[in-house]
Amino acid sequence: MGFSKRFHWIFVTWICCNLHVSGSLPSESAKQRKPFFERLRRLEEQFRRFQDLSLTRLQIISENFNVSSNVDLRLQSLTDQFNNINATANRFHTAAESDIGSLKSWVKKLQKKAKKIDLKMSTLEKVLNERSKQVSRDKKEQDLLVTNLTRKVEEQREAIGALAAGRIKLQKEMEGIRDEVKGQGVKVASFEEQMTSALQNDALSVKPSPMQSAAATAPLGHRAKSFNQAPSTKQPLSKKEGSICNVNSVMHFPNSSTENYATFGKGFSTGLFEMTICSWLRTKSNYLGTMLSYATEDNDNKLVLHGRNTSKQTTIHFVIGDPAFRELPVIPLLDGRWHHICIIWSSFEGKYWYYIDRRLAAAGSKFQKGYEIPAGGTLIVGQEQDNVGGGFDYTESFVGSLAGFTIWNRALVPGEISSITTGKSLPGGRVLTFNDVSTLNGAVRHQNCTCLEHC
Repeated sequence: MGFSKRFHWIFVTWICCNLHVSGSLPSESAKQRKPFFERLRRLEEQFRRFQDLSLTRLQIISENFNVSSNVDLRLQSLTDQFNNINATANRFHTAAESDIGSLKSWVKKLQKKAKKIDLKMSTLEKVLNERSKQVSRDKKEQDLLVTNLTRKVEEQREAIGALAAGRIKLQKEMEGIRDEVKGQGVKVASFEEQMTSALQNDALSVKPSPMQSAAATAPLGHRAKSFNQAPSTKQPLSKKEGSICNVNSVMHFPNSSTENYATFGKGFSTGLFEMTICSWLRTKSNYLGTMLSYATEDNDNKLVLHGRNTSKQTTIHFVIGDPAFRELPVIPLLDGRWHHICIIWSSFEGKYWYYIDRRLAAAGSKFQKGYEIPAGGTLIVGQEQDNVGGGFDYTESFVGSLAGFTIWNRALVPGEISSITTGKSLPGGRVLTFNDVSTLNGAVRHQNCTCLEHC
């Protein structure tokens, strides 16, 4: 549009110049002006057509330019959108890679946990199988005991019936013997009267000696007893009634010292989901120190019976997997006499039981349900470990004697606790006893004693 206007002004200027020149020419050239004006008119018309055509072309070019400009803007917008989409895709790809990495790590952790769970399940299956086998064996033994008891009861009934019949027969025989004794007494009295009269008749002729007089004047039955009496023999002594003779051995801890402790040569060979600890205990101290400590590399308090020398001690801590613990009363144990204690824990139920002299002294629930006491740790009697095999404190030392110390890998029933306390045989399923102790340290002494009264 600017070009056409410029061309139009140039053309008009040129025409004006020509008109100015033509005005100065002589009049004789007037005839020549007419064709010139015609030609000028035609040129002007052609110029106008050219101008219209140019304007039309310029409008088309302008429209095409606007379209091209819009296309460029659209392409720029599309390019920006593509860049944004590409950046978003890159971020999504980066986030996806991060999520995939996290998922891989979680998958590995889940695989490890699955392996651990499979191991625990296999261990649980073994424990349950062993327990079911033990229960079936116990049931068979109980059935056999019931059968034997029934047979013995029948035998006792028959014996009692026989004794009753024998008693009746014996009473009848005793009555006959009494009658015979009465008859014999009458005869003896008559004989004694005859002997007395005969002796009196012979008194003037023969003077009896003191021994003969005593023999003669003594009753006949008494004289027979004095002549026929045999010297008594001493009967052998029998085992004392009610003796506790299932303790096997005793361990003495004479004083409070970090040097006094005993170490087991082996810990638990497999993880424990159930456990029973029983022992005879005697202490003359006014407190009960640490009896047992089981430590591993990741936790030094996997299993602890922890006591400490305090001014007023009333309880000890029963620890399973620190920091979980329960308090157990100990005042009845601090009288210097032998007492029997049993501590039972079940991971399947999350319960524990504490017996003193076969009486239930404490019990509870929601205690480490589903927990496993792992294998491979260090087990020490008499000290509390702050690290594996060490870190002792003399104020936590056990002082006294332990006898018949035993650990089972199952939860004993009250009947079995009573059987142990009364001196009968130990139940099956034992894991550790004092026979498994490998080293004694300090002044600790270990000696065999079959019965508790000799320990």
